[in-house]
Amino acid sequence: MSIPLAYLGIVLIWSTTPLAIQWSSQGIGFAFAVLARMSIGVVVASMLLLAWRIRLPMHARARRAYLVGGVGVFGAMVLTYWGAAYIHSGLVSVLFGLSPLMAGALAALCLGERGIGRRQVLGMLLGCAGLAVIFVQGDSLAGEHALAGLGAVLAAVLIYSASLVWLKRIDDDSPPLASTVGSLLVSLPLFALVWWFVDGGLPDAVPWRSAVAVAYLGVFGSVIGFALYYYVIKHLDSGRVALITLITPVLALLLGHLLNGEEVAPRIWLGSATILSGLVVHQWQTLIRDIGRR
Repeated sequence: MSIPLAYLGIVLIWSTTPLAIQWSSQGIGFAFAVLARMSIGVVVASMLLLAWRIRLPMHARARRAYLVGGVGVFGAMVLTYWGAAYIHSGLVSVLFGLSPLMAGALAALCLGERGIGRRQVLGMLLGCAGLAVIFVQGDSLAGEHALAGLGAVLAAVLIYSASLVWLKRIDDDSPPLASTVGSLLVSLPLFALVWWFVDGGLPDAVPWRSAVAVAYLGVFGSVIGFALYYYVIKHLDSGRVALITLITPVLALLLGHLLNGEEVAPRIWLGSATILSGLVVHQWQTLIRDIGRR
């Protein structure tokens, strides 16, 4: 596979995922939308596992990784789907851009990792400042319950970052696709429970846009995007990979504006730019090191 095409594929998938999440819930509810997406993801990933003859490890460390990954996927996705109904889709991508900063801070606190210097602290402070700019008058972002939506997505980012740190601590060496299948299998019953308590029934009709968005997220967002990401990180330095988290929030904001009619106020652009600046500062040493190698 061409590395540039794989890189472009990740950027496109990650940029369109927030808008697809919002579209997928329209007319069918967030609980059924996320359950349908994850069910498709399990089927597609399992088929690939069989086609490529990859075994699903079941040793103790792998089982712990599946449990942590599954709970992390469940918590992050449920909160993201619920929160995305109340805020602009581009903001979902912007907030998830904070995950490297959160993961770095959690790794230092929980794993005792070093490397949190002045530059990293400044990056985190800029990220917090950007959040403050966005949260000010948050009720104007997309209508009623916008602040609650922002809080839910921010909590989702925290859960996602914490699961990454915990998985790093477990240090399971299972194939990435096997880890994906194991995590999805753990999370699927939890998504089913949420759907049962929130909706408990199938929608009478599924709008075509919601159906396409669910299928897209199940195949591309849950499986292909994950596989491309692991392919890219094996062939490119971390500096180039880190640029993805800088590109996708901007594209997601633009796509939300162009395709979903979302009015992005100057304050939102300012807050997003501040968060991305914090990410650049936080990752600066890695970016410069990798450029120097070339």
